[in-house]
Amino acid sequence: MPALDRQDEPAIAVPTATATAGRIRYLILAMLFVVTTINYADRSTLSIAGDSMQKDLHISSGELGVLFSAFSWSYLIAQIPGGWLLDRFGSKKVYGIAIFLWSVLTMLQGAIGFFAGAAVVLLFILRFAVGFAEAPSFPGNSRIVAAWFPTRERGFASALFNSAQYFATVAFAPLMGWLVTAMGWEHVFTVVGGVGVVLALVWTKVIYAPRSHPRISDGELDYIRGGGALVDLDAPTAEEDMSARSATSGRQNLRHISTLLKNRTTLGVFVGQYFINTITWFFLTWFPVYLVQERDMSILEAGFVASLPALCGFVGGVLGGWLSDRLARGGTSLTAARKIPIVTGLLLSTTIIICNYVTASWLVVLIMSLAFFGKGMGALGWAVMSDVAPKRIAGLAGGLFNTFGAVAGIVTPLVIGYILDATGSFDLALAFVSACAAMAVVSYLVIVRDIERVELPEEGHAQPGVT
Repeated sequence: MPALDRQDEPAIAVPTATATAGRIRYLILAMLFVVTTINYADRSTLSIAGDSMQKDLHISSGELGVLFSAFSWSYLIAQIPGGWLLDRFGSKKVYGIAIFLWSVLTMLQGAIGFFAGAAVVLLFILRFAVGFAEAPSFPGNSRIVAAWFPTRERGFASALFNSAQYFATVAFAPLMGWLVTAMGWEHVFTVVGGVGVVLALVWTKVIYAPRSHPRISDGELDYIRGGGALVDLDAPTAEEDMSARSATSGRQNLRHISTLLKNRTTLGVFVGQYFINTITWFFLTWFPVYLVQERDMSILEAGFVASLPALCGFVGGVLGGWLSDRLARGGTSLTAARKIPIVTGLLLSTTIIICNYVTASWLVVLIMSLAFFGKGMGALGWAVMSDVAPKRIAGLAGGLFNTFGAVAGIVTPLVIGYILDATGSFDLALAFVSACAAMAVVSYLVIVRDIERVELPEEGHAQPGVT
C-alpha cells in the first residue's frame, strides 16, 4: 500500500467542496442509529414488562432490581474481550454476530412464563447472556465512526448513534406498553427480538470498512481521510497487521489498560461515563416502574409517558453533538467544544431531584423531560473517546470506557431496588441520580484537562495527560 494511504500519516489538506463528493458515511451512520435503537429496545423490554411480570411470577422489588442488573454484570465482564475481538476481527463481523445473538436471546425471554418455578433464575441467565452478546455494540459504534467520519463531523455522528437510546424509548415504549396490555408481557420480548434478527441480516449488506465499500467515491474517501478518519482501522497492511496482533497480546493488553487508567484525560472520561450511565440506567430500568407505583399510572400510560422524556433526550443528544461540532468548526478548541455541551447538559440533569417536591403528574413529566434533555445533551462521551482513543487499540479503549458505564448498570438498579425495599419511596433514589449527574460535571471540569488523542508508548511519542 502506498505510504500516503497509511492511517498514521499527516492529514491531507482536502478542499471543503470535496465533502459533497459522496454521502455513503451517512448511510453507515443511519445503520448504526437503527441498530442502536434496537439494542436499547432490547435492554428496556424488562422495564416495560416488569410490573406485569412481578404480578404474574411473584417477583419482589429487590428481585426485580437483581434482574435489571443481570445484563450489566456480563456486559461489564465482556467489555474488554469485546473490544479486543473488534480490534482483532473487525467491526462488521463481530458486531453482526452480536446483533443476531442478542436478538435470539431476547426472544427466548418470552418463554419464561412456561417455567414459573424457575422463572427468576432462568430470566437472570438470559439477561446475563444478552449482556455478553451486546458488549461489542458501543465500542463497535465508536470504531466505525472513527473510521468513517472526519474529526469535525465526529461529534454529531457519535451523538446521533448515542441518542438512539432515547429514540428507542420513543419508538418502542408505546408499542411495548400496548403489547403488554393487548397480548401479554411475553410478546414484548418476542416482537423486539424478532426485529433484531431481521436487522442482523441487513447489517451484512450495509456495513463495510471505508476502503472496502463498493459504492464509496474516491472524493469521499479522500475527504474523510484528510479530515482525520481512521480509514484503515479494519483494513491494515501486512506490517500493520503484525503490529496490531502484537499490540493485542495478553501482556500488551494489560500494559495498554494501565496506560489508559494512568492517563488523566481517559481516566476522567471513564469516571464521567460511570456517573452519566447512572442516569441512563434509571430511565432504562426503574422509570416506568416509578410512573406506575409512585405516580399511579397504568402500564399503558407509563409506556406513552416514558416516551416524552426520551424524545427530549433524543433532541438533546442531537443538539449536543451539533453544537459541539459547530463550536469546533468555528475555531473553539476541541476541549472547549466538547466540554461546553457536556457540562451544560449534565447540570440540567441534576434537576431530576425537584420531582420529590411536586405532586402534579404533568409537572413530574416536565421535570423528567428537562433532566433527560440535559442528559442527552451531555452524553458526548463516545465522541470524546473517538477523539482520544489510541488508534491501534480503539476497540480496547472503547471497551474499557464502556466497562465503567456497565458498572453503573449494575450499581444503579441494585441501589434503587434496595432503597425501595428499605423506604418504600423513590425520594432517595431520585436524590441519588441527581448527585451522580453532579459528579459527572466534576469529572469533566476537574479531572479531564485537554482532549487530544493518546499515543501508546511504542508509537514513540509522549503520552499527554499521564498523571
